[in-house]
Amino acid sequence: MQEEKKRILVADDDPSILDVLEIMLAEIGGYQVETTANGKSVLELKDDLPDLILLDLWMSGMDGREICTKLKSQDTTRAIPVIIFSANRDIQTIAETAGADDYIAKPFQMNELLEKVRNCIADK
Repeated sequence: MQEEKKRILVADDDPSILDVLEIMLAEIGGYQVETTANGKSVLELKDDLPDLILLDLWMSGMDGREICTKLKSQDTTRAIPVIIFSANRDIQTIAETAGADDYIAKPFQMNELLEKVRNCIADK
């Protein structure tokens, strides 16, 4: 029996980044990938939750810091690992303050991202 693919939700308001991450995570990582350009939609997760959320820090409407903080404060989404990514030089501090499980600075190498993803969902 084939193991079910781990599901990753990628949230970024840049369609080109969404396209690249979707292709790379699905083709190289073997993950099932869903994308959204609407940060607020991440907060509407109810059923069929992803195994991991990749969240851009700067999104229109609501930034990744707010989204992560809210996700980590809700019983239904608290256990979902969140990796925040950004070009902000203070990304480590921002991610830690927001309660993210990890962070990655842009620009990043795909191998680095895949390793962080694997580490966050290894036990899920």
